[in-house]
Amino acid sequence: MPAVSFQNVSKSYRTARGELQALKGVSFDIEPGEFFGLLGPNGAGKTTLISILAGLARASSGAVRVHGHDVRQDYAAARRHLGVVPQELVFDPFFSVRETLRIQSGYFGIRHNDAWIDELLDGLGLADKAGANMRQLSGGMKRRVLVAQALVHKPPVIVLDEPTAGVDVELRQTLWQFVSQLNRQGSTVLLTTHYLEEAEALCGRIAMLKQGQVVALATTSDLLRGASSNVLRFKTDDALPPDLAAQARVTGRVVQLPAQNALDVERILARVREAGATAEDIEIRKADLEDVFLEVMTGAAASTAAVASPLPTEELKA
Repeated sequence: MPAVSFQNVSKSYRTARGELQALKGVSFDIEPGEFFGLLGPNGAGKTTLISILAGLARASSGAVRVHGHDVRQDYAAARRHLGVVPQELVFDPFFSVRETLRIQSGYFGIRHNDAWIDELLDGLGLADKAGANMRQLSGGMKRRVLVAQALVHKPPVIVLDEPTAGVDVELRQTLWQFVSQLNRQGSTVLLTTHYLEEAEALCGRIAMLKQGQVVALATTSDLLRGASSNVLRFKTDDALPPDLAAQARVTGRVVQLPAQNALDVERILARVREAGATAEDIEIRKADLEDVFLEVMTGAAASTAAVASPLPTEELKA
C-alpha cells in the first residue's frame, strides 16, 4: 500500500477571468520510506497539491489517500498519519515553545509527550529555547518550531513545503540531519523546494510539475543519466554573443552552457574569443538536477522527460 497516493487529481478555481485549472489529472504514488521530491516553478501547482493532501483545499476531482485513508472521507485518520511543515511562518504569540508543542500534541489526543518533545527540541537545536515565548524567536527558530509541531504526533508521512526558504546554513544542516535520520528509521518524506541541490542530495525519486501536470517522474539517478549533455562552465566580465547568451545560464560572472562533447566545447570557446570576450576558470562538469530541471521545463530534453518510471503504477506525462 502506498504511503501517499494521488489518483487523477484535478483542481480548478473560478476567477474574474474565467476558470483557472491549477491541477490537471495528477497521478503518482509515494512508497513507504521514500524520500520523494516534488519540484516545479512558481505556479506549477505544488502547494495546491499539498493543500489538498493536508485537507486545506478540496480537489475538483480525483482521490488522495494517506496510508489508504481518503483525505476527504476518512480525514481524521489521514491527518493522524500526516505531518505538514508549511511555507508560511504561523505561530501563536502567547505561548512558549514547549507549551506550543504540548498543545499540538493535545490536538491529536496525545498526553505525557514530554520525552518525545525533548527529543525534538534537542534534534532541532531548540533545547535552549524551550521556555522562550514564540514572539522572541528569530525567523529561523520559528521555522524549527514549525518542523517540531509537524512531528510532535510521530506521523509516518512528513511533508516539507519549502522548509529551508530564507533560513541560514546551520538550520539547513540541522534540519536535514534530523529528517534524514527519521527517513532512515522508516518515515516517508515529501519535499518541495527551489533549492535543487537539496533535492538532488536527499531525494531518491522526483516528480516535476509544470502548469498543473506531471512532466517528469523518475528516480533522481535516472533523471541525471537522461540529461542531454555535460556543462561547460567559465567566468567572464564580457558580453556573450547573442547565440550563446540565448542558451546560457548566467549567475553574475559565471556562465554555464550545455556541451555534448569536445567539439561543442571548442565551438563555444571559439565563439567567445571571436566576440572579443575572455573566458576564465574554465571547467566541464556533469549535468546536475538544476540542468535537468531547466531542460524539462523548457521542453528542450525530450529524452529526459521520457524517462520511464520504475514503478508500474506511475505515469509520466510529457
